[in-house]
Amino acid sequence: MKTAISALALATALFAGAASAADLPSHKAPPPYIPPPPIMTWTGFYAGLNLGGGFYASNSSNQGLWGGNGGSNSGGVVGGGQIGYNFQVTPMFVIGAETDFQGSSLGSGGGNNNGWLLGFGGGATSARLNWFGTVRGRVGITLLSPQLLVYGTGGFAYGEVQRNGWLNQNSAVQTGWTAGGGAEWMFFPNWSAKVEYLYTQISGTGNNNNWLWAFNPGWGLNSTNNRTRFHTIRAGINYHFNFGSPAPVLAKY
Repeated sequence: MKTAISALALATALFAGAASAADLPSHKAPPPYIPPPPIMTWTGFYAGLNLGGGFYASNSSNQGLWGGNGGSNSGGVVGGGQIGYNFQVTPMFVIGAETDFQGSSLGSGGGNNNGWLLGFGGGATSARLNWFGTVRGRVGITLLSPQLLVYGTGGFAYGEVQRNGWLNQNSAVQTGWTAGGGAEWMFFPNWSAKVEYLYTQISGTGNNNNWLWAFNPGWGLNSTNNRTRFHTIRAGINYHFNFGSPAPVLAKY
């Protein structure tokens, strides 16, 4: 009888110990913490290259002796580089600034000249835009996708206009304004591609700097009445710098 009681007591103690062990907290290590990927953002500096074409607007003028046009319209190739900065104010709203410098082969012949002296005023045999640049603001929205930025842009423009004729061979840096818009797609972390249209108008500053004033009077390239107007369409690619911050990650849907 005593042996049976001892065995029962031992079994009870073992059962109670097992139950207590089951109540103890588990010592299994928790899964490692994986931080969420950084949110895709347009904020930061960028730089890139572009290439496209352009043509003079129909109302572009090389003001001549009688106020005539400086020739028939002619297109050409434009290409260069740009640098800028974007700031993403909200997930949908982006502002920024950009400057670019372009080489150009835009030129026009002298097929519509009203000047009666070849190369003097309206009689220029050719006029071309050697180079131009802009300093612009940008305002855009990411309406369709976080990776797609649709924007408007506008600001200051400048460029060198050259005119060659019999009596009038000169060039001048004209200044003015530009406006347009475009779309930019972040197709890979740090890389984006864009297409952009700009309308540009520049004109003379009013200062005559030709070596002989008689060949560049008030109706010359430096006349404020001499306006060079042209359209450009160009495609480009940009690299976005992050300077130590995580690279922008494309959102997945």
